[in-house]
Amino acid sequence: MSAAPAQATAEELMTVLTGLRRVTRRRLREQLPGPRLRGAHVELLQIVAAEPGIGVAAAARGLHLAGNSVSTLVNQLADAGLLRREVDPADRRAARLFVTDAAVARMARWRESRRMLVGDALDRLPPGELAAIGAALPALRHLLSELAEEEEDQ
Repeated sequence: MSAAPAQATAEELMTVLTGLRRVTRRRLREQLPGPRLRGAHVELLQIVAAEPGIGVAAAARGLHLAGNSVSTLVNQLADAGLLRREVDPADRRAARLFVTDAAVARMARWRESRRMLVGDALDRLPPGELAAIGAALPALRHLLSELAEEEEDQ
């Protein structure tokens, strides 16, 4: 694929993905109780759920945010009862982060609601379009892998 078509595809892909995320978040907010969480809150919860006991500095690196920004997010999530801090036994100045049962339940409700919302919309598409989206998933995963590798190399 030459540079111009690839660049146009990149722009359209990102526009569509951003729109899908925005519409999905807005629709799900209407359905789910609790305080509204910004994208950075959700991403931090996801990192902590994937790596229980992660430190603030490591979470900041994973999010590509400054440590003080992540500390603010940690405080907000702890105040909301979604994140728990424990003193790191190896370094008493550092904290280890854990999601609470409330966060686990909230994230499970979010995933299930998102699956239902998007699944219902996919069910309304013509069969050929549903098949095309399914066929594109391996290529999209490969694209994600390529972008992640470039990020790690920097």
